Amino acid sequence: MLVHICCSVDSHFFLQKLKQRYPKEELVGFFYDPNIHPYIEYQLRLLDVKRSCEMLGVKLIEGKYDYVSWLESVKGFENEPEKGKRCSICFDKRVEESMKEALKLGEKKVTTTLLTSPKKSIEQLRNIGNTLAKKYGIEFISPDFRIKGGTQEQFALAKKEKLYHQDYCGCIYALGKQREAQSKIKDELFTQVNKQIVPNSLQYRLDLYQKRYKFEQEGKKYDIIREKFLNYRMLRGYLEVDKKVLPSYFLSYSYMKRKKEKLKIEKKIKNIFYSNRHEVKLIEISYLNKVLKTSFANTKELILSPVSFNDEAGVRKHIDNLFFGTSPIVVVDKVDFKNFEIYCDTILYQDVMENLVSF
Repeated sequence: MLVHICCSVDSHFFLQKLKQRYPKEELVGFFYDPNIHPYIEYQLRLLDVKRSCEMLGVKLIEGKYDYVSWLESVKGFENEPEKGKRCSICFDKRVEESMKEALKLGEKKVTTTLLTSPKKSIEQLRNIGNTLAKKYGIEFISPDFRIKGGTQEQFALAKKEKLYHQDYCGCIYALGKQREAQSKIKDELFTQVNKQIVPNSLQYRLDLYQKRYKFEQEGKKYDIIREKFLNYRMLRGYLEVDKKVLPSYFLSYSYMKRKKEKLKIEKKIKNIFYSNRHEVKLIEISYLNKVLKTSFANTKELILSPVSFNDEAGVRKHIDNLFFGTSPIVVVDKVDFKNFEIYCDTILYQDVMENLVSF
């Protein structure tokens, strides 16, 4: 039996239930999810599905990530609600590709772990699966494992096995609607221009789960702990002198209530230049090098090859004596000016992050 897989939270439970109901069937997993966006989220879900299938002894095949063709297939249905027409088209595409894969492998039966997702309509999936089954001459298996407390059992199992638990369906349109309803920013779509890995970004999560996977391969003991924290994303920041933009680097958590201000240097104390308002501070690249024991030739080099987030936080601690400070701190090549204009557009928001703890 070919089992289309959407994510580990659904598949880990679904595959075990299938093994119990169809003990004579050899199950083959097929991860085909071109709807998932961004690609790093796709990589994260695939990584956890691989781990789950290894644990269960199920062979896994990865389908093609043809995101562009998926976008074209749902064009015009971007604003459809969950379980609407867009979802039907999406299910249709994924189940049909699973049918084609089954034919190549000589499989007689096809099913999908989407059937166990509480956000999906079983009747919608059954209608699509049965229609395609007639077209391709393959039996579509559609058990309902949600009944009799199945969903609660599924989530309890996911927690026990420390599976990656994504909090949106996967497509960019569902993400937008969900975050809008939650009054949250779509930080899954944020990517640092300088490629620095910031807390709770998708790259941070992927690195965490890759490290977890390595721990398990090496037999190390660990746990994954969830913690609340104040998150931060910079949208845009620059510094101007005489209407000329200077190369400048804003330390993380630099925040201003008003995005744009005209300021002037009021004083200098121990290599730190203090502005007259809004707690803005400037430091020169030479001082940053001294604090971090680095050797950046100029600020542009720092922008292109930033230090780690933790090292950057250490610079803020050194200057502000606060790990949780939000004063704007800006690195420039040389502070040889008195007046300047600063633009700082950033977001501070409550968030929950996972941390890997080994013991």
